[in-house]
Amino acid sequence: PRITVDEPTVSMKFTVNTLPFGGQDGKYVQWSRIHERLLKEARRNVAIQLGQGEGLDSILVKGRGEFQLAIVIETMRREGYEFCVGRPEVIYRYEKDCKLEPIERLLVDCEDRFLGVVTEKLSLRKGKMTNMVNNGKGRVRIEFSVPTRALLGFRDEFLTDTRGTGIMHSLLDGYEEFRGDYPGRFTGSIVADRIGNAVPYALFNLEPRGRLFIVPGDPVYEGMIVGEHNRVEDIDVNPCKEKKLSNMRAAGKDENVILSPIKSITLEQAISFIREDELVEVTPRAVRMRKAVLPAQERHTSRHKNKLAAYR
Repeated sequence: PRITVDEPTVSMKFTVNTLPFGGQDGKYVQWSRIHERLLKEARRNVAIQLGQGEGLDSILVKGRGEFQLAIVIETMRREGYEFCVGRPEVIYRYEKDCKLEPIERLLVDCEDRFLGVVTEKLSLRKGKMTNMVNNGKGRVRIEFSVPTRALLGFRDEFLTDTRGTGIMHSLLDGYEEFRGDYPGRFTGSIVADRIGNAVPYALFNLEPRGRLFIVPGDPVYEGMIVGEHNRVEDIDVNPCKEKKLSNMRAAGKDENVILSPIKSITLEQAISFIREDELVEVTPRAVRMRKAVLPAQERHTSRHKNKLAAYR
């Protein structure tokens, strides 16, 4: 029999970079060059398929998991390409008016003290434990049946929960009936409302709002995601706000601003962090996250219309 290749289970939207900083870092920024490179990748990689996007300057790239698509993005980035990608989406099937989703066979190897937190996280994501082996030496091996959409962005969370000692591997186990929705991200985004450079004074006042992704001096633009909000809703902030200078002096007003150290976000973390209305800007020098609609006024107007339509 002929060799069969597993069908793609995840798709991502690739678009041209139309941001204010577009074309400054990349060597290939035209949509024709990006499209040609993706066609070349699909010809030599049998697991990659291309589909039609929403517009003329977008294309759907389908693959076996977000990690494979992240490798394609990183390879193109190192070759000098500059573009934007959307959030990974699972490819569903419909048979006899029944919605089917891809199911992964997940193999987890971790210390037995982390068994509870791993089982709890996967059960919230509609996972089912099918087998467990405990050899009595401090580590345990578990098998789960988990939807593919539940594993999007779970790897980083898994490594955090297991203190970096856990090992996980997944294989496609077929398609089953849709298992229902599960809770998603419980945090919002901190979005810049203007173009400029980040200022230490402004970032110091934004630290209580959540976790920041930028450092003083980083260029920002309207619609760029500069941090993770502590609450569910998004907020628009001004990271370029400078301290007002006056001739008045008081005790404690001229202290040095000391910011908490930040961990630069990687490509895999950015892909798993964004929501449906957000994109990742990929350049040879930087990885930034942004809103699909940059102007804050347009985002607020569309959000109000959606709430009104839902109410009606």
